[in-house]
Amino acid sequence: MNKKTVAAFISYAASIPLANWMIDHIGTQSFPGGPHTIPVGFGYDAPSGTLMIGIALFARDLIQRTAGTKTAFFAIGIGTLLSFIVANPALATASVVAFALGELADLIVYTPLQKKRLVLAVVASGFIGGIIDSLIFLQIAFGSTQYWQGQVIAKTAVALVAGAFIYHSRRNAYDN
Repeated sequence: MNKKTVAAFISYAASIPLANWMIDHIGTQSFPGGPHTIPVGFGYDAPSGTLMIGIALFARDLIQRTAGTKTAFFAIGIGTLLSFIVANPALATASVVAFALGELADLIVYTPLQKKRLVLAVVASGFIGGIIDSLIFLQIAFGSTQYWQGQVIAKTAVALVAGAFIYHSRRNAYDN
């Protein structure tokens, strides 16, 4: 594996347990047994680990871009396993199901777009994967989709930042 793939893989693997830890420890807990939340803009809150899942979606795209689809599927498997290992049982189940389905949706959207429209692929796949992950996770973990809008806002913001980063990186590469 090249350095970019290794860095993306480490970022990906670290973001999953960190997201689960944050949901249990960082932010305000609005109701007993509920997630710890943070403000994400436009008057919405989201579980605090949401930003890390946005990073995971982007890192998974990078893994696929630099090492291929098989390595991306392997990374999804590792991420799913880590999710189950580090979280409490209820959170782990929600995280595993939502993470796996959200990541697969991200991969399905990203794959056909990435060769011709990389920035669109990163933003669109992050957006779609984020919606699926958010709705499934919240329903399974907390029996409510109360924070789905905040989660989608946060994950979309990360996808937009990732898209801008790629756009500027590629533009600078062409200018040099």
